[in-house]
Amino acid sequence: MDDKPCDKECPLPTPGLRTSNFGIIGMNCASCVGSVEDAINGLPGIVDVSVNLTTERARVVYDPSKVSPKQITKAVENAGYRVVVNEVTISVGGMSCVSCAKAIEISLMEIEGIYSASVNLALERVTVNYNPESVTLSAIKSAIVEAGYTILESETVDTERAARERERKGQLALLIFSLSFSIPTMLLMLSFDFLNLGETLGITEWQNIILFALATPVQFIAGYQFYIGTYRAILNRSANMDTLIAIGSSAAYFYSVIVTFFPSIFHLSQHTYFDSSAMIISLILFGKYLEAKAKGRTSEAIRNLVDLQAKTAYVVRDGEEIEVPVEDIKVGDVFIVRPGEKIATDGTVIDGISAVDESMLTGESIPIDKVAGSTVIGGSINHNGSLRVVADKIGKDTALSQIIKLVEDAQASKAPIQRYADRVSSWFVPAVIIIAVATFLIWNFYLFNELGVEGDRFTFSLIVFISVLVISCPCALGLATPTAVMVGSGKGAENGILVKSGGALETAGKITTIVFDKTGTLTRGEPEVTDIVTYGVEESELLIMAASAEKGSEHPLGEAIVRYATDSGLIVPDANNFQSITGKGIRATVIDNEVLIGNRALMKIGEVDIRDAESTLEKLEGEGKTVMIISSNKRIVGLIGVADVLKETTIRAVKELKNMGIDIIMLTGDNRRTAAVIAAQAGIDDYIAEVLPENKAQEVARLQGEGHVVAMVGDGVNDAPALAQADVGIAIGSGTDVAMETGDIVLIRSDLLDVVAAIQLSRKTMQKIRQNLFWALGYNTAGIPIAAGILFPFFGILLNPIVAAAAMALSSVTVVSNAVLLKRYTPEIKKEQTR
Repeated sequence: MDDKPCDKECPLPTPGLRTSNFGIIGMNCASCVGSVEDAINGLPGIVDVSVNLTTERARVVYDPSKVSPKQITKAVENAGYRVVVNEVTISVGGMSCVSCAKAIEISLMEIEGIYSASVNLALERVTVNYNPESVTLSAIKSAIVEAGYTILESETVDTERAARERERKGQLALLIFSLSFSIPTMLLMLSFDFLNLGETLGITEWQNIILFALATPVQFIAGYQFYIGTYRAILNRSANMDTLIAIGSSAAYFYSVIVTFFPSIFHLSQHTYFDSSAMIISLILFGKYLEAKAKGRTSEAIRNLVDLQAKTAYVVRDGEEIEVPVEDIKVGDVFIVRPGEKIATDGTVIDGISAVDESMLTGESIPIDKVAGSTVIGGSINHNGSLRVVADKIGKDTALSQIIKLVEDAQASKAPIQRYADRVSSWFVPAVIIIAVATFLIWNFYLFNELGVEGDRFTFSLIVFISVLVISCPCALGLATPTAVMVGSGKGAENGILVKSGGALETAGKITTIVFDKTGTLTRGEPEVTDIVTYGVEESELLIMAASAEKGSEHPLGEAIVRYATDSGLIVPDANNFQSITGKGIRATVIDNEVLIGNRALMKIGEVDIRDAESTLEKLEGEGKTVMIISSNKRIVGLIGVADVLKETTIRAVKELKNMGIDIIMLTGDNRRTAAVIAAQAGIDDYIAEVLPENKAQEVARLQGEGHVVAMVGDGVNDAPALAQADVGIAIGSGTDVAMETGDIVLIRSDLLDVVAAIQLSRKTMQKIRQNLFWALGYNTAGIPIAAGILFPFFGILLNPIVAAAAMALSSVTVVSNAVLLKRYTPEIKKEQTR
């Protein structure tokens, strides 16, 4: 389990803490989430727990000196739920007795992140359950080899995906089973009631028994999970959706049983509600199935990222190319990538030329040219040439694994707005049960007679009681936020925008002020030649002269001149007698000419008259550029202006952010004159100049103290304190090393328009969350009173329990489906980029 920083709303792990993520099966509403969180929080050494209903995964920050993964797993299982982890089966050679098997098991269990290891001596196989975030398959194999045995072959099983697929198929089978009984039950009930089918066939006295026979398998086979869920809830001293379904369907079923077999004892009417009990269960199962399918679509982003991973690679060993599982690649291995193949892992090209499609990881649609020395990302696709690559990173350290981890963490975390839904959900089910009981009592002992309702009082009140229970939907509340966060974070990953937590996704939409670091954020981060002014020489001659003199210099300004000359196709000869004059410039001999390049002070020392260039010099300096004066043999021959220029998208990004109502501030260590020029060029009105790196966080805190919701955009390493201080830290241009960034939002590309896209995505996601919460709360606020019979005195409308169950099933499906619509969303700025 990796040592890693937690989300902003969680306590930050210290170096001694670890974070574990694992899947959980059996949760179906917010109350289940609460039960799991309470079970884990009850253990010593637990720092933070976040359980996501949509992904059905838990994220736990814990102290390994006080609690182990096994204890956490056991606590979840004791609460009535199932934990799923990865599983691998390895064929092992060299085992001859029980002691060999025991030695392997002991060696494996000493590795952090392995939950269990079981050796089958007869089959010569070992089955290992492990956390892939903590231990790699190659580490497991190495432990077996170090114990003195050989690896024959291995078969990795995605246990979590397999378990969820079995769960889905099981639910589908139960749904089909339930419908095969409940539909005939309902059709027969209608036929008996409205077509007098019982009298026609002469089976009037048997009709309730027939309905009983059809409804009972539904109640206790298809509905078994609801009783089990209720039992778990009682053990956990809580109540959940299962409780409502179990009570509601059981009330209808057992009332009908009493009417069927003991009608004279309670003097009840002969009408039964077997159709209601059976259809309630069938409709809820149908809703859960649709919900599971919709939830599956919300997690497509993660699955797509996982599917990018290569399965095998051709590694060069002992001069031969051999195909090995990608897990067996080691740092330093050389592997071959042919046209059309996926790149196995992160590395550096040592031979070959090709173009590589990295769009799935970075959002950059144009393939990137790769030559010797270029870095490549595992999971990207090689296009038209063969490459020889040396592996730099493997397993969990690769860019793809880091991206998957960041997205999973974001989806496992809770947005602050979800805490409101969780608080409501915690008392929702008990409140519904109280309302249902109160409704039953009020109708049975007061309203029924007061309103002169015809029929059986007890039966009428029971129908209302059942309807209130089954129409209530805590699931919709529990799913409203995490489904939208899940889709939103996945959508961000598709566009190279990695959101580390639900809190960051929510807060980004509330930003009122953005602080941009200048160097490398608004600007390109390296000086470039912007102006060339000549005096009595050709421009190419001036460039050759200056570049030759600067060729031996390591100063960034000199490197900019050399780079500009070579990019212009000029041949730059070597200079002689190179001399650096601190604070003034350089002196060198270029083709028998004494060349000076530097400032006014150097020209004064060299007795060079620069009066003719003074006005141009002042003009360029007024534009915030660094101007180098070039002289040859004591005569001025030119000026070269150098500056750290704005990125291509800076001006547009600033304009878009302003149009969104966000204040923009530039933060820089440069002097005020340079800062003013750059800010004006970028279209930024406010800037803070001459700020030392260690004081950037203080400036952000000052703005927060003035009531601003502040985002800081900068380099994830150099600007780490300011990014951490901001309400939302946005690390831009991180490339592939996304795990090292401090920011709450990590932008893979160095494109400021992605800042705009991140905020647009946040606002759209929050819009979906608000829509979902409005629907969930509005549905329950309106549905429960209608089910309680509030419309009956005025319009004679009483909700049938079957209709109530259908409404409940569809309410959670509606919430999930609305979140899934976010998959179609593309940030407006991205749409404009593709036009």
